[in-house]
Amino acid sequence: MKIINLTEESSIYTSNVYLVTGTWNALDDQNTLIDVGRDPSVIEKINNAHTGVGKRKLDQVILTHSHYDHASLLPQIKENFSPKAYAFSESQKQIDINLRGKETLHIGDRFFEVIHTPGHTQDSICLYCEEDGVLFVGDTPVIIRVPGSTYDEKFVQALLSIAERDVRAIYFGHGRPMLENCNAVIRNSIMNMKKSRAVSIHL
Repeated sequence: MKIINLTEESSIYTSNVYLVTGTWNALDDQNTLIDVGRDPSVIEKINNAHTGVGKRKLDQVILTHSHYDHASLLPQIKENFSPKAYAFSESQKQIDINLRGKETLHIGDRFFEVIHTPGHTQDSICLYCEEDGVLFVGDTPVIIRVPGSTYDEKFVQALLSIAERDVRAIYFGHGRPMLENCNAVIRNSIMNMKKSRAVSIHL
């Protein structure tokens, strides 16, 4: 699996936009965008990317949630590449498949589990690849450094579920990825949630 952040050097405010392809660009690999952001330069970067001879430049788009900085460019992406679009939100326009959580999606040359993580928004999802320990989180707050905030019980259960997995790399909606000590950071987040009087977490 290859992961390229197409907006790493963007000059406008946008989310990270990850192009995920197979390591060898095999015919059955699924060239995938995770979030589309709002920077039009993404379209040229997709056209210039090495996505495989005789393959579609883009097979599918998966939105981590519907906020404008993550989803604004979807109409242009659909117009230029005609990918299938996935999202949890039923209200999001131009979505082909509505997710519910627990689905398995073929992304690049790997399989990812869809984890519904309502918290930042009610339609937030994370994507987890067991084989490589990769977790795409969008804006889901998997790093909680200060105790005392309140958290939706569904989000608490989702983070507890993520903590049971072997996470070796976290790709965020903004900023650079975390490539070490991921499990320890997630466990620390859970302990900080546990300290909040608003929720009761049994570890």
